[in-house]
Amino acid sequence: MVHVAGTNGKGSTSAMVASILKLEGLRVGLYTSPHLIRFNERITVDGKYISNDEINSFINLYKKDIDQISSTFFETTTALAFTYFAKKKVDFAVIEVGLGGRLDSTNVVSPKVTAITPISLDHKDILGDSLLSIAKEKAGIIKKDTPLIVGIQKKSINTFLREVAKQNNSPFIDTAKISDVKISSNGTEFNTKWGKFLTPLLGYHQASNAATAITIIKSINKEIQLSTIQRGLNETVWRGRLQKLSKVLPLYYDVAHNSAGIDAMIETVKSIYNKLPYIVLCLKGDKEIKLISRALKSNYEEIILTGSHKMELMEANDLFSALDKYGLNENIEKQNDPNDAISVLIDKVKTSNQPGVIMGSHYIAKAVFDKFGIL
Repeated sequence: MVHVAGTNGKGSTSAMVASILKLEGLRVGLYTSPHLIRFNERITVDGKYISNDEINSFINLYKKDIDQISSTFFETTTALAFTYFAKKKVDFAVIEVGLGGRLDSTNVVSPKVTAITPISLDHKDILGDSLLSIAKEKAGIIKKDTPLIVGIQKKSINTFLREVAKQNNSPFIDTAKISDVKISSNGTEFNTKWGKFLTPLLGYHQASNAATAITIIKSINKEIQLSTIQRGLNETVWRGRLQKLSKVLPLYYDVAHNSAGIDAMIETVKSIYNKLPYIVLCLKGDKEIKLISRALKSNYEEIILTGSHKMELMEANDLFSALDKYGLNENIEKQNDPNDAISVLIDKVKTSNQPGVIMGSHYIAKAVFDKFGIL
């Protein structure tokens, strides 16, 4: 198993690792969360979703146990994933932590390697209100005598993780340095000590995530060929991360919902188009509005707020009040219906020839994909 924690990039990194291992001829399970459209997306073997029949079979078999111990949704899902991977006799399972690490249900594994992608402030109500307190939770996945791959971190966090690794006699491996990063609408090219690579995922942060994935692969098996790694990157599908929605318009969907993710998204869009984006923004009520406001300020052409309690999102008026509290109130309009908000965005992108991004949540994915005819 490969066990991956972190605030940003852990899903992308996990997907890349799984794709590369699959192309090495291995049978690979991948467990990620949350899903965008269908629950089945969370559990795959060799890129194929678990079937409804497999899910129903598991629930029918273990319903009494689930009820008896009051197993949570995520605990049950994790047990389902591990049972399915065992049944399918996978060679490797790439496991993304759900939340935190130390107390996460996935943290029962004995992995071949662990990894911690960049840590930033998110879920403060659960994980703590400082980077260090959050890092302590993430560091809970570090296992004795097991290599730890660490993505780009603030110096103090890197030092802390290094100390925890030392206490566990775990080899500490920094993600390979990247250079000469070139971002275009076709993907992100970058150099490492092993050579030049290209990922179809967009952004400097995705070059960094790819470098973490390659570092993980190299720690598993140094003999895996660079051509296999490149093909694995080429075939990585990770939806909702600056995902292009139109062949003719510069329109994207990004699930970024914390300040670090928004910074990365804005930086990427500006580097490709040299223009600020029009944004459709929706958020759940538990997000760090103050930090999100700070990240967005002066970094957009116009924001269209939307949401729906039915979609577990803040209503447009509530979101406006929350943002206004922290001074984000210029060039903002409200659309109560997410479909109307997306239509307004499309019109603005068409007339201005500036990029547009629908962002802020996994929960709007179905509305976005339905609108653009994406299956």
